[in-house]
Amino acid sequence: MTAAHGFEHLLRDLTPQVLNAVCRRFGDFALCEDAVQEALLAAALQWPKQGMPDNPKNWLITAASRRRIDLQRSDAARQQRENTAAILALPQPEPVPAVDDTLTLLMLCCHPELSEPAQLALTLRAVGGLTTAEIGRAFLVPEKTVSQRINRAKKRISASGAQFRMPPPEKQAARMSAVLQVLYLIFNEGYTASSGTSLNRVELTAEAIRLTRQLHAQVPHDGEVAGLLALMLLTDARRPARTRSDGSAVPLAEQDRSLWDSAAIAEGLELIGKTLASSRLGPYQIQAAIAAVHDEAARAEDTDWPQILGLYDLLLGIAPSPVAALNRIVAVAMVHGPAEGLRQLDGIAGDAALASHHRVDVVRAHLLDMAGEHEKARSYYRSAARRTLSVPEQRYLESRAAPENPASS
Repeated sequence: MTAAHGFEHLLRDLTPQVLNAVCRRFGDFALCEDAVQEALLAAALQWPKQGMPDNPKNWLITAASRRRIDLQRSDAARQQRENTAAILALPQPEPVPAVDDTLTLLMLCCHPELSEPAQLALTLRAVGGLTTAEIGRAFLVPEKTVSQRINRAKKRISASGAQFRMPPPEKQAARMSAVLQVLYLIFNEGYTASSGTSLNRVELTAEAIRLTRQLHAQVPHDGEVAGLLALMLLTDARRPARTRSDGSAVPLAEQDRSLWDSAAIAEGLELIGKTLASSRLGPYQIQAAIAAVHDEAARAEDTDWPQILGLYDLLLGIAPSPVAALNRIVAVAMVHGPAEGLRQLDGIAGDAALASHHRVDVVRAHLLDMAGEHEKARSYYRSAARRTLSVPEQRYLESRAAPENPASS
């Protein structure tokens, strides 16, 4: 990893911690978030040239606190005089307490006065540390749209008078749906990065799992929280087998399952087993059940595809989505044959939400390969490779498109 990438990863890890500390100190979210973003920019510019400070977190907290004072001043004539006095009087940042305020920050970002897209965008930046470009790719919307949503969201939070504190229990439930979706999006961006040279961004998957564990500890009887945690564990367990030595992606059917994390699988299976038996069924629980069927198969050919297809039918019945419908097509092909899969794929491929998604071409290529139409499959693999921004996925798809590929001959 280069020094520049090292700084980038460190700043991403520190973002929610620094924002928590500054919010605790000053109370208001919007100005604090602006101040932290400016401190992060200063660090990104200064540290590579001047070297990293001994305590990067305290450096950022101090810089953000000073900028927060600057932002609050409206009288330009007094600014220079008061700036010097404020900086001299500013106490050193207090040590970050043992209590983790990240969930408080997450709940604040999911304020009910915000639209769901605004909640997601704001939380992904403030808690997950994602850039506006990464958030845009997660939502399939332009980066400019994400920036506008974040700015509007901060203004709404300020206007509402919301403070940096956990909402009372009776108000937390209303924010839980957005919270779970945000955590899932953070996990997905880490598990399959939407761009870059690495397939996985472990810092994001680890943070999503950590936050979801905390949430599960606070609401242990919430079936969907338990389901989401189980889904993350059962999915992340496959990470050690998902890339080859050259960094290219390895599809599920070709993975060395002996490399899967058996402890994570066992924990995920126990979680989903308990919650399915005791809680009202929800989409995260169903997705976790699908992941469990995959993980319980010792070999790819042992996978219980009829059960997976039934679970996808159940999922689409309670939480329809284009992505779930696309994933279901693979199960259809495994149960009823590639011709039926291709027929059903034609029925959903025109969905506007899938129009720019390279996964449509990936699925079509895979089904064409299954049907023996290898030359057509290669053209769709090439098309998918051109459309993805993930280098590991590009390498895998280009290898599938190669004439010498044994799977396509």
